[in-house]
Amino acid sequence: MKERKRIYLSPPHMSGKEYMKIEEAFKSNWIAPLGPLVNEFEQVVADYAGVKRGAALSSGTAAIHLALKLIGVQKGDVVFCSTLTFVASANPILYEQATPIFIDSERETWNMCPLALEKAFVEAKRLGQKPRAVIVVHLYGQSAKMDDIVALCEAYDVPIIEDAAESLGALYKGRKSGSIGRFGVYSFNGNKIITTSGGGMLVSDDEEAIEHCRFLASQARERAMHYEHQEMGYNYRMSNLLAGVGIAQMDVLDERVEQKRRIFQRYQDALSEVEGLHFMPEYQGTKSNRWLTTLTIDHNAQISPVDIMAALEKEQIEARRVWKPLHQQPLFRDYPFYTAAKGTPESELLFETGLCLPSGTSMTDTEQDRIIDTLHDVLREKTFTSSQAARS
Repeated sequence: MKERKRIYLSPPHMSGKEYMKIEEAFKSNWIAPLGPLVNEFEQVVADYAGVKRGAALSSGTAAIHLALKLIGVQKGDVVFCSTLTFVASANPILYEQATPIFIDSERETWNMCPLALEKAFVEAKRLGQKPRAVIVVHLYGQSAKMDDIVALCEAYDVPIIEDAAESLGALYKGRKSGSIGRFGVYSFNGNKIITTSGGGMLVSDDEEAIEHCRFLASQARERAMHYEHQEMGYNYRMSNLLAGVGIAQMDVLDERVEQKRRIFQRYQDALSEVEGLHFMPEYQGTKSNRWLTTLTIDHNAQISPVDIMAALEKEQIEARRVWKPLHQQPLFRDYPFYTAAKGTPESELLFETGLCLPSGTSMTDTEQDRIIDTLHDVLREKTFTSSQAARS
Protein backbone atom coordinates (compact mmCIF):
# COMPACT_ATOMS: atom_id res chain seq x y z
CA MET A 1 0.00 0.00 0.00
CA LYS A 2 1.38 3.36 -1.03
CA GLU A 3 2.10 5.68 1.90
CA ARG A 4 0.10 8.89 1.91
CA LYS A 5 1.94 12.12 1.18
CA ARG A 6 2.73 13.96 4.40
CA ILE A 7 1.09 17.35 4.91
CA TYR A 8 3.33 19.73 6.86
CA LEU A 9 2.25 22.58 9.11
CA SER A 10 3.71 25.50 7.12
CA PRO A 11 6.39 24.52 4.60
CA PRO A 12 8.28 27.00 2.40
CA HIS A 13 6.54 28.01 -0.82
CA MET A 14 8.78 29.28 -3.60
CA SER A 15 7.41 31.49 -6.36
CA GLY A 16 9.81 30.19 -9.03
CA LYS A 17 11.42 33.61 -9.49
CA GLU A 18 14.00 33.09 -6.74
CA TYR A 19 16.39 31.38 -9.16
CA MET A 20 16.75 34.55 -11.21
CA LYS A 21 17.85 36.58 -8.19
CA ILE A 22 20.23 33.86 -7.02
CA GLU A 23 21.71 33.71 -10.54
CA GLU A 24 22.12 37.48 -10.41
CA ALA A 25 24.16 37.11 -7.21
CA PHE A 26 26.33 34.41 -8.76
CA LYS A 27 26.96 36.37 -11.95
CA SER A 28 28.01 39.44 -9.97
CA ASN A 29 30.05 37.25 -7.58
CA TRP A 30 28.32 38.84 -4.57
CA ILE A 31 28.14 35.52 -2.70
CA ALA A 32 29.43 36.51 0.73
CA PRO A 33 27.35 38.42 3.27
CA LEU A 34 26.26 41.90 2.14
CA GLY A 35 25.97 43.13 -1.41
CA PRO A 36 23.52 44.97 -3.67
CA LEU A 37 20.69 42.46 -3.16
CA VAL A 38 20.86 42.97 0.61
CA ASN A 39 20.48 46.71 0.07
CA GLU A 40 17.57 46.16 -2.30
CA PHE A 41 15.83 43.70 0.02
CA GLU A 42 16.10 46.10 2.95
CA GLN A 43 14.47 48.88 0.98
CA VAL A 44 11.75 46.63 -0.46
CA VAL A 45 10.71 45.48 3.03
CA ALA A 46 10.95 48.98 4.53
CA ASP A 47 8.82 50.40 1.73
CA TYR A 48 6.26 47.64 2.15
CA ALA A 49 6.06 48.25 5.90
CA GLY A 50 5.78 51.99 5.38
CA VAL A 51 8.92 52.86 7.37
CA LYS A 52 12.16 54.54 6.37
CA ARG A 53 14.83 51.88 6.82
CA GLY A 54 15.47 48.20 7.39
CA ALA A 55 18.47 46.08 8.34
CA ALA A 56 18.58 42.53 6.94
CA LEU A 57 19.88 40.12 9.57
CA SER A 58 20.54 36.44 10.14
CA SER A 59 17.30 35.88 12.08
CA GLY A 60 14.35 37.52 13.76
CA THR A 61 16.00 36.69 17.08
CA ALA A 62 19.03 38.74 16.06
CA ALA A 63 16.68 41.61 15.21
CA ILE A 64 15.10 41.54 18.67
CA HIS A 65 18.54 41.37 20.27
CA LEU A 66 19.85 44.37 18.38
CA ALA A 67 16.64 46.32 19.05
CA LEU A 68 17.26 45.84 22.77
CA LYS A 69 20.89 46.95 22.30
CA LEU A 70 19.81 50.06 20.40
CA ILE A 71 17.33 50.98 23.13
CA GLY A 72 20.12 50.61 25.67
CA VAL A 73 18.98 47.56 27.65
CA GLN A 74 21.70 46.49 30.06
CA LYS A 75 22.35 44.07 32.91
CA GLY A 76 19.74 44.49 35.63
CA ASP A 77 17.19 46.29 33.45
CA VAL A 78 13.59 45.15 33.19
CA VAL A 79 11.83 44.33 29.90
CA PHE A 80 8.11 43.52 29.59
CA CYS A 81 7.30 40.76 27.08
CA SER A 82 4.27 38.84 25.83
CA THR A 83 4.13 35.43 27.47
CA LEU A 84 2.25 33.52 24.75
CA THR A 85 5.02 33.29 22.16
CA PHE A 86 8.06 31.36 21.01
CA VAL A 87 11.12 31.46 23.25
CA ALA A 88 13.00 33.60 20.69
CA SER A 89 10.92 36.62 21.73
CA ALA A 90 12.44 36.61 25.22
CA ASN A 91 15.83 34.92 24.93
CA PRO A 92 17.53 38.17 23.80
CA ILE A 93 16.49 39.75 27.11
CA LEU A 94 18.62 37.13 28.83
CA TYR A 95 21.47 37.75 26.37
CA GLU A 96 21.75 41.22 27.90
CA GLN A 97 21.38 39.85 31.45
CA ALA A 98 18.18 41.85 31.87
CA THR A 99 15.03 40.65 33.64
CA PRO A 100 12.01 39.58 31.56
CA ILE A 101 8.58 40.26 33.03
CA PHE A 102 5.80 38.40 31.27
CA ILE A 103 2.39 39.81 30.39
CA ASP A 104 -0.70 37.63 29.94
CA SER A 105 -2.91 37.43 26.85
CA GLU A 106 -6.53 38.46 26.32
CA ARG A 107 -9.13 36.49 24.39
CA GLU A 108 -10.01 38.97 21.61
CA THR A 109 -6.57 38.83 19.97
CA TRP A 110 -4.72 36.15 22.02
CA ASN A 111 -2.01 38.80 22.39
CA MET A 112 -0.69 41.04 25.18
CA CYS A 113 -3.50 42.12 27.50
CA PRO A 114 -3.53 45.91 28.03
CA LEU A 115 -5.08 45.47 31.50
CA ALA A 116 -2.32 43.10 32.56
CA LEU A 117 0.26 45.45 31.04
CA GLU A 118 -1.16 48.34 33.06
CA LYS A 119 -0.91 46.27 36.26
CA ALA A 120 2.73 45.57 35.47
CA PHE A 121 3.43 49.28 34.85
CA VAL A 122 1.74 50.32 38.11
CA GLU A 123 3.75 47.78 40.09
CA ALA A 124 6.99 48.71 38.32
CA LYS A 125 6.43 52.36 39.21
CA ARG A 126 5.79 51.45 42.83
CA LEU A 127 9.03 49.47 42.93
CA GLY A 128 10.99 52.10 41.05
CA GLN A 129 11.78 49.61 38.27
CA LYS A 130 10.73 51.36 35.07
CA PRO A 131 11.03 48.91 32.16
CA ARG A 132 13.47 49.82 29.41
CA ALA A 133 11.29 48.30 26.67
CA VAL A 134 8.08 46.40 25.93
CA ILE A 135 8.19 43.51 23.45
CA VAL A 136 4.73 43.01 21.94
CA VAL A 137 4.19 39.84 19.89
CA HIS A 138 1.60 39.66 17.09
CA LEU A 139 0.66 36.01 17.41
CA TYR A 140 -0.12 33.78 14.41
CA GLY A 141 -0.54 36.87 12.20
CA GLN A 142 -3.03 38.75 14.42
CA SER A 143 -2.04 42.20 15.66
CA ALA A 144 -2.29 43.02 19.36
CA LYS A 145 -4.46 45.90 20.63
CA MET A 146 -1.85 48.45 19.69
CA ASP A 147 -3.87 51.61 20.42
CA ASP A 148 -4.21 50.63 24.08
CA ILE A 149 -0.66 49.34 24.35
CA VAL A 150 0.86 52.40 22.66
CA ALA A 151 -1.13 54.71 24.94
CA LEU A 152 0.18 52.93 28.03
CA CYS A 153 3.78 52.89 26.80
CA GLU A 154 3.65 56.57 25.87
CA ALA A 155 2.21 57.42 29.29
CA TYR A 156 5.15 55.68 30.95
CA ASP A 157 7.64 56.78 28.27
CA VAL A 158 8.74 53.25 27.36
CA PRO A 159 9.62 52.22 23.75
CA ILE A 160 7.88 49.35 21.98
CA ILE A 161 9.52 46.56 20.01
CA GLU A 162 6.96 44.85 17.77
CA ASP A 163 7.75 41.18 17.32
CA ALA A 164 5.99 40.83 13.97
CA ALA A 165 7.85 37.63 13.08
CA GLU A 166 4.53 35.88 12.41
CA SER A 167 2.54 38.85 11.11
CA LEU A 168 4.29 40.24 8.04
CA GLY A 169 1.52 41.42 5.72
CA ALA A 170 -1.05 41.92 8.49
CA LEU A 171 -2.77 45.27 9.05
CA TYR A 172 -3.72 47.19 12.17
CA LYS A 173 -6.18 49.98 11.38
CA GLY A 174 -4.58 50.50 7.99
CA ARG A 175 -0.96 50.32 9.22
CA LYS A 176 1.37 47.44 8.48
CA SER A 177 2.20 45.18 11.37
CA GLY A 178 5.69 46.02 12.62
CA SER A 179 5.47 49.71 11.70
CA ILE A 180 3.87 51.08 14.87
CA GLY A 181 6.51 50.68 17.60
CA ARG A 182 9.98 52.21 17.71
CA PHE A 183 11.26 49.01 16.11
CA GLY A 184 9.59 46.23 14.15
CA VAL A 185 10.95 42.72 13.78
CA TYR A 186 10.29 40.30 10.91
CA SER A 187 11.35 36.69 10.46
CA PHE A 188 12.04 34.89 7.18
CA ASN A 189 12.48 31.45 8.71
CA GLY A 190 11.44 28.51 6.54
CA ASN A 191 7.97 28.24 8.06
CA LYS A 192 6.99 31.92 7.79
CA ILE A 193 4.61 33.43 5.25
CA ILE A 194 7.60 34.26 3.06
CA THR A 195 11.09 32.91 3.58
CA THR A 196 14.75 33.45 2.79
CA SER A 197 15.51 29.98 4.21
CA GLY A 198 16.71 31.72 7.36
CA GLY A 199 16.86 35.39 8.18
CA GLY A 200 15.14 38.39 9.68
CA MET A 201 14.92 42.15 9.55
CA LEU A 202 14.75 45.10 11.90
CA VAL A 203 12.76 48.07 10.59
CA SER A 204 12.24 51.57 11.92
CA ASP A 205 11.74 55.22 11.06
CA ASP A 206 14.85 55.90 13.16
CA GLU A 207 17.40 55.93 10.35
CA GLU A 208 20.35 56.54 12.64
CA ALA A 209 19.42 53.54 14.79
CA ILE A 210 19.10 51.25 11.77
CA GLU A 211 22.50 52.40 10.52
CA HIS A 212 23.98 51.55 13.92
CA CYS A 213 22.18 48.20 13.80
CA ARG A 214 23.98 47.38 10.55
CA PHE A 215 27.26 48.40 12.18
CA LEU A 216 26.71 46.17 15.23
CA ALA A 217 25.57 43.28 13.01
CA SER A 218 28.81 43.51 10.99
CA GLN A 219 31.13 42.85 13.95
CA ALA A 220 31.15 46.59 14.84
CA ARG A 221 34.05 47.21 12.49
CA GLU A 222 35.09 50.84 12.47
CA ARG A 223 35.87 52.75 9.28
CA ALA A 224 39.64 52.33 9.07
CA MET A 225 42.29 50.86 6.78
CA HIS A 226 42.76 48.04 9.29
CA TYR A 227 40.37 46.06 11.48
CA GLU A 228 39.45 48.45 14.31
CA HIS A 229 36.83 47.69 16.97
CA GLN A 230 35.72 49.98 19.79
CA GLU A 231 32.62 48.08 20.88
CA MET A 232 31.35 44.52 20.84
CA GLY A 233 29.68 43.49 17.60
CA TYR A 234 27.90 40.46 16.18
CA ASN A 235 27.98 38.33 13.06
CA TYR A 236 24.29 38.96 12.35
CA ARG A 237 24.12 40.16 8.72
CA MET A 238 22.18 38.39 5.97
CA SER A 239 23.95 36.97 2.93
CA ASN A 240 23.45 38.46 -0.51
CA LEU A 241 22.20 35.10 -1.80
CA LEU A 242 19.41 34.88 0.77
CA ALA A 243 18.46 38.49 0.19
CA GLY A 244 17.86 37.60 -3.46
CA VAL A 245 15.42 34.90 -2.38
CA GLY A 246 13.70 37.44 -0.14
CA ILE A 247 13.24 39.98 -2.95
CA ALA A 248 11.47 37.38 -5.08
CA GLN A 249 9.37 36.27 -2.12
CA MET A 250 8.26 39.83 -1.39
CA ASP A 251 6.76 39.96 -4.89
CA VAL A 252 4.20 37.34 -3.81
CA LEU A 253 3.64 38.40 -0.18
CA ASP A 254 0.19 39.92 -0.70
CA GLU A 255 -0.81 36.86 -2.72
CA ARG A 256 0.40 34.61 0.12
CA VAL A 257 -1.66 36.59 2.64
CA GLU A 258 -4.81 36.06 0.58
CA GLN A 259 -3.98 32.36 0.20
CA LYS A 260 -3.53 32.01 3.96
CA ARG A 261 -6.82 33.77 4.56
CA ARG A 262 -8.58 31.50 2.07
CA ILE A 263 -7.19 28.43 3.84
CA PHE A 264 -8.52 29.79 7.13
CA GLN A 265 -11.93 30.49 5.61
CA ARG A 266 -12.20 26.97 4.15
CA TYR A 267 -11.45 25.50 7.58
CA GLN A 268 -13.94 27.79 9.27
CA ASP A 269 -16.70 27.13 6.73
CA ALA A 270 -16.21 23.37 6.95
CA LEU A 271 -16.00 23.14 10.75
CA SER A 272 -18.30 25.95 11.90
CA GLU A 273 -21.05 23.47 12.81
CA VAL A 274 -18.83 21.55 15.22
CA GLU A 275 -19.78 22.41 18.78
CA GLY A 276 -17.02 23.31 21.20
CA LEU A 277 -14.61 24.47 18.51
CA HIS A 278 -13.64 28.17 18.24
CA PHE A 279 -11.31 29.74 15.67
CA MET A 280 -8.85 32.49 16.57
CA PRO A 281 -10.79 35.77 16.18
CA GLU A 282 -9.87 38.69 13.97
CA TYR A 283 -9.96 41.88 16.00
CA GLN A 284 -12.02 44.82 14.72
CA GLY A 285 -10.07 47.18 12.49
CA THR A 286 -7.36 44.60 11.78
CA LYS A 287 -6.53 42.20 9.00
CA SER A 288 -4.70 39.06 10.10
CA ASN A 289 -2.36 37.38 7.67
CA ARG A 290 -3.65 34.07 9.12
CA TRP A 291 -0.10 32.70 9.12
CA LEU A 292 -1.42 29.63 10.90
CA THR A 293 -5.06 28.66 11.25
CA THR A 294 -5.53 28.21 14.99
CA LEU A 295 -8.48 27.18 17.11
CA THR A 296 -9.47 26.11 20.61
CA ILE A 297 -11.48 23.13 21.83
CA ASP A 298 -13.79 23.59 24.83
CA HIS A 299 -12.63 22.10 28.12
CA ASN A 300 -15.82 20.04 28.39
CA ALA A 301 -15.19 18.30 25.07
CA GLN A 302 -14.24 14.65 25.27
CA ILE A 303 -11.13 15.17 23.19
CA SER A 304 -8.01 17.27 23.68
CA PRO A 305 -5.64 18.99 21.25
CA VAL A 306 -3.13 16.19 21.90
CA ASP A 307 -5.74 13.58 20.93
CA ILE A 308 -6.51 15.45 17.71
CA MET A 309 -2.82 15.76 16.87
CA ALA A 310 -2.41 12.01 17.35
CA ALA A 311 -5.34 11.29 15.04
CA LEU A 312 -3.96 13.63 12.38
CA GLU A 313 -0.49 12.13 12.71
CA LYS A 314 -1.90 8.69 11.88
CA GLU A 315 -2.98 10.24 8.57
CA GLN A 316 0.46 11.80 7.97
CA ILE A 317 -0.80 15.27 8.85
CA GLU A 318 1.32 17.59 11.00
CA ALA A 319 -0.41 19.80 13.56
CA ARG A 320 0.96 21.61 16.59
CA ARG A 321 -0.16 22.92 19.95
CA VAL A 322 -0.36 26.65 20.63
CA TRP A 323 2.83 28.10 22.16
CA LYS A 324 3.41 27.15 25.77
CA PRO A 325 3.44 30.42 27.77
CA LEU A 326 6.95 31.52 28.60
CA HIS A 327 6.13 32.07 32.27
CA GLN A 328 5.46 28.31 32.45
CA GLN A 329 8.74 27.35 30.79
CA PRO A 330 11.46 26.00 33.14
CA LEU A 331 13.84 28.62 31.73
CA PHE A 332 11.59 31.50 32.83
CA ARG A 333 9.45 30.18 35.67
CA ASP A 334 11.20 32.30 38.32
CA TYR A 335 10.48 35.61 36.56
CA PRO A 336 7.44 37.83 37.29
CA PHE A 337 4.17 37.38 35.44
CA TYR A 338 1.10 39.65 35.32
CA THR A 339 -2.44 38.70 34.42
CA ALA A 340 -5.80 40.47 34.53
CA ALA A 341 -7.70 37.16 34.66
CA LYS A 342 -9.63 36.35 37.83
CA GLY A 343 -9.06 32.63 37.36
CA THR A 344 -6.70 30.71 35.13
CA PRO A 345 -4.53 33.09 33.06
CA GLU A 346 -5.77 33.44 29.48
CA SER A 347 -2.44 32.34 27.99
CA GLU A 348 -2.57 29.10 29.98
CA LEU A 349 -6.12 28.40 28.80
CA LEU A 350 -5.11 29.00 25.20
CA PHE A 351 -2.17 26.62 25.57
CA GLU A 352 -4.33 23.92 27.14
CA THR A 353 -7.08 24.13 24.52
CA GLY A 354 -5.35 25.50 21.42
CA LEU A 355 -4.32 23.78 18.19
CA CYS A 356 -2.55 24.93 15.00
CA LEU A 357 -3.66 23.33 11.74
CA PRO A 358 -1.65 22.89 8.53
CA SER A 359 -1.68 26.22 6.71
CA GLY A 360 0.92 26.01 3.95
CA THR A 361 0.07 28.08 0.90
CA SER A 362 1.25 25.27 -1.40
CA MET A 363 -1.38 22.95 0.10
CA THR A 364 -4.03 21.89 -2.42
CA ASP A 365 -7.78 21.94 -1.78
CA THR A 366 -7.72 18.15 -1.94
CA GLU A 367 -5.09 18.01 0.78
CA GLN A 368 -7.01 20.46 2.93
CA ASP A 369 -10.17 18.43 2.42
CA ARG A 370 -8.26 15.40 3.68
CA ILE A 371 -7.42 17.31 6.85
CA ILE A 372 -10.99 18.51 7.25
CA ASP A 373 -12.39 14.99 6.78
CA THR A 374 -10.02 13.65 9.44
CA LEU A 375 -11.02 16.44 11.80
CA HIS A 376 -14.71 15.68 11.25
CA ASP A 377 -14.07 12.05 12.08
CA VAL A 378 -12.41 12.82 15.41
CA LEU A 379 -14.21 16.05 16.38
CA ARG A 380 -17.87 16.07 15.46
CA GLU A 381 -19.03 13.01 17.39
CA LYS A 382 -16.83 13.76 20.42
CA THR A 383 -17.79 17.40 20.80
CA PHE A 384 -21.49 16.85 20.18
CA THR A 385 -21.52 13.97 22.66
CA SER A 386 -19.73 16.15 25.20
CA SER A 387 -22.10 19.10 24.86
CA GLN A 388 -25.16 16.83 24.99
CA ALA A 389 -23.83 15.17 28.15
CA ALA A 390 -23.24 18.57 29.73
CA ARG A 391 -26.89 19.56 29.05
CA SER A 392 -28.38 16.31 30.42
